[in-house]
Amino acid sequence: MMRPAHVESVAETFRMLGAQTRVRILDGLGEGELCVGDIAKAVGMSESAVSHQLRLLRTFRLVRVRREGRQAYYAVDDHHILELLNQARTHVEEGS
Repeated sequence: MMRPAHVESVAETFRMLGAQTRVRILDGLGEGELCVGDIAKAVGMSESAVSHQLRLLRTFRLVRVRREGRQAYYAVDDHHILELLNQARTHVEEGS
């Protein structure tokens, strides 16, 4: 059985993945790193709304940021997050 601290972290990860907006952002980042403006265009949201979601995703280590001058580029923190999304997508598509 998982340790209580791990159970809590896993539940928080799934909670972060439980919002359509965050799933769309992570899906877009699956193609590679993007700046906030490009993410906002891809998901059809304002930059400030995307920034807020990215801040949450960073807090839970689902995305990371790389700064280049004044520009910030975001990427999925590690391949496990994309694997979770792909497994969920496969599950949904098999049920259709």
